[in-house]
Amino acid sequence: MSSRGDHQTVPLSVLLRREQNSEKVENPEIIYGQFNQSKKGEDFTFVKTECQRIVGDGVTTFSVFGLLDGHNGTAAAIYAKEHLLSNVLNAIPSDLNRDDWVAALPRALVAGFVKTDKDFLAKGLRILVVVWYDTMIGEFCGQASGTTVTFVIIEGWFVTVASVGDSQCVFESSEGDVYCLSADHRLETNEEERERVTASGGEVGRLNTGGGTEIGPLRCWPGGLCLSRSVGDRDVGEFIVPVPYVKQVRLSSAGGRLIISSDGVWDMLSFEAAVDCCRGMSPEAAAAHIVKEAVQIKGLRDDTTCIVVDIIPPEKNLPAVPPQKKGGKGVFKSIFRKKATDSTSRPDREYMEPDVIEEMFEEGSANLSERLDTKYPLCNMFKLFMCAICQVEIKPGEGISIHSGSSNRKTRPWDGPFLCQGCQEKREAMEGKRSSGDKYSSGSD
Repeated sequence: MSSRGDHQTVPLSVLLRREQNSEKVENPEIIYGQFNQSKKGEDFTFVKTECQRIVGDGVTTFSVFGLLDGHNGTAAAIYAKEHLLSNVLNAIPSDLNRDDWVAALPRALVAGFVKTDKDFLAKGLRILVVVWYDTMIGEFCGQASGTTVTFVIIEGWFVTVASVGDSQCVFESSEGDVYCLSADHRLETNEEERERVTASGGEVGRLNTGGGTEIGPLRCWPGGLCLSRSVGDRDVGEFIVPVPYVKQVRLSSAGGRLIISSDGVWDMLSFEAAVDCCRGMSPEAAAAHIVKEAVQIKGLRDDTTCIVVDIIPPEKNLPAVPPQKKGGKGVFKSIFRKKATDSTSRPDREYMEPDVIEEMFEEGSANLSERLDTKYPLCNMFKLFMCAICQVEIKPGEGISIHSGSSNRKTRPWDGPFLCQGCQEKREAMEGKRSSGDKYSSGSD
């Protein structure tokens, strides 16, 4: 991690030129549609297309799309829908220019996801008590409720996706290439997550029906959840974490189409099949068609939800995705052009290539000391006496460095960012450094 003295002062003239160049790039038009067929009523969507970075200016707008697939009840999904965006935005300093605001998003999304999970579990500590024949029975409100979250923020031509669980987001470029922008956190398919869970104290296995017969997907015990990451889920261990996988890309000025769907779609359709079946349709018609295509295969077995977002170049009314694929296109791609090290110094070249998707950021580690590190050039991302996760004020001397207990010799226990006591306890439990028992300690703030 860079020390405080390593940060270089950027001349005001450079900052002004960057902002001016940034504003010269016209923002795309955002058109969306969504559709749902409900089995349990546990899927929720969040759509807000006129968010403002600078309140009141009417210019610095961005769009947010979220899909929340709840399980064991709706409480976690509803709570995340109502609070996640504000928790993310509260973790971003208010005085950043556009480029730095976009650069701050990946860290802020991590902080926002963890805070949403922590606050939801704390809220659930309210206990319903029933007395029956001198026996007290306590029940945590919504203790088993959890949710997947796929959260998409579009700022200009930058798309940032944060995800926990098995809802997925894919992007089709104007040339018909398909890219996945999210992660699959099912234990059945993610070997790296299985290793992390077991290393943190969880057990992974299939449901045993007796006599050695095992059925169903791999699950984490205790709790029996088949996902390694989620928001909520009090009845599982802390090793089921809310830390999201985050990918940020910069699109070409040709635009493209995003498809955000719950597992009700992806269990039935491949990425390519979902993209192909709706090409040339409006976003509203495309979302409905994808859901119907998925449901008709084996019937409505699960809540099945889809959001389709077209990102269209300015002054173009045609769909961002062409009705027919060009020869040789349409195959799934997992490789992006990596961000150029000197890209910020060449704003005039940002959109010269007609259909190049540039990866700006990707990280999926569940380790908070890695995810909240401040190696990128934003000196003021975390205020010195504020918890990096929950944003509560910390008195001098009470904050705990995210590097506390680290074996990395390049970091020191007094280097920030800092956590409050409650967030530090949560971090230790997620990393298997203390017994989790309940997923939330009543001693945490």
